[in-house]
Amino acid sequence: MLIEVLKSKIHRAKITQTELDYVGSITIDLDLMDAANMIEGEKVLIVNNNNGERLETYAIAGERGSGMICLNGAAARKAAKGDIVIIISFAHMEFEEAKKFTPYLVFPDKNNKALLD
Repeated sequence: MLIEVLKSKIHRAKITQTELDYVGSITIDLDLMDAANMIEGEKVLIVNNNNGERLETYAIAGERGSGMICLNGAAARKAAKGDIVIIISFAHMEFEEAKKFTPYLVFPDKNNKALLD
């Protein structure tokens, strides 16, 4: 039996920009993606702590060390610059494997630099 479990979480990152004229997705500083064990194209859930919005999209690698967290396309309407978000990805695992799995948790500082748990 496969179950879906938390794989990665970037907890309380700050939106640095929004780009409405884009095909979609969220651009994430590659340092944060690496720390969270996320890859480009991976499906992510975005939770906006400021307004309660939730949306699913996919990750795009942003410039390493930039601190960038940018909602693109229609998703840009779900947040404003400065909003605090949680970026979550999940994985399907066998039940017994999931019991032993430890998710990758990243707690960015005020400049979206990775602080690991």
